[in-house]
Amino acid sequence: MTDRSGVLVPRPWRRLLHRDVLAGLMFILVAGLGLWVSRDYPVGTALRMGTGYMPRLLCWLLLGLGAVIALRGLRDPHGVGDGPIQGTAWRPAILVATALMVFGLALERLGLIVAILLLIGLGALAGRNLRPAETVVAAAVLVALAWAVFIAGLGLTIPVWPEW
Repeated sequence: MTDRSGVLVPRPWRRLLHRDVLAGLMFILVAGLGLWVSRDYPVGTALRMGTGYMPRLLCWLLLGLGAVIALRGLRDPHGVGDGPIQGTAWRPAILVATALMVFGLALERLGLIVAILLLIGLGALAGRNLRPAETVVAAAVLVALAWAVFIAGLGLTIPVWPEW
């Protein structure tokens, strides 16, 4: 049998080539890598969290999410799902990853507000149907929320504006 792209796929492997199965396995792989990297971090307790508490918690959540998505893909009766991932599907993934890296690099140098504006601006390029008004509202809400939580609420010493 062949999948929708015309590639010959043996019957037992057809379900493993489902998009959801592959995405779930990728999530499981990233979570496993995160758990391995954070294996020596002190975890602490819920009241006195160590440096490894949140990373490990998020990795366990990602592992569970990956398992659910992979099982959902295995249960699909069609086996192959929507076919192979098209070339245009990489554009949003690359833009979102770039936006996150730019945010991380810009936070210390350019401040919270400019870093969030860069994050939202680059992330908005990944979507095809996003209107400029929605992008501006999302940026304003995220800036206000981040300032309220991290600066006012937690008292972190993150620069708000660039210091030149």
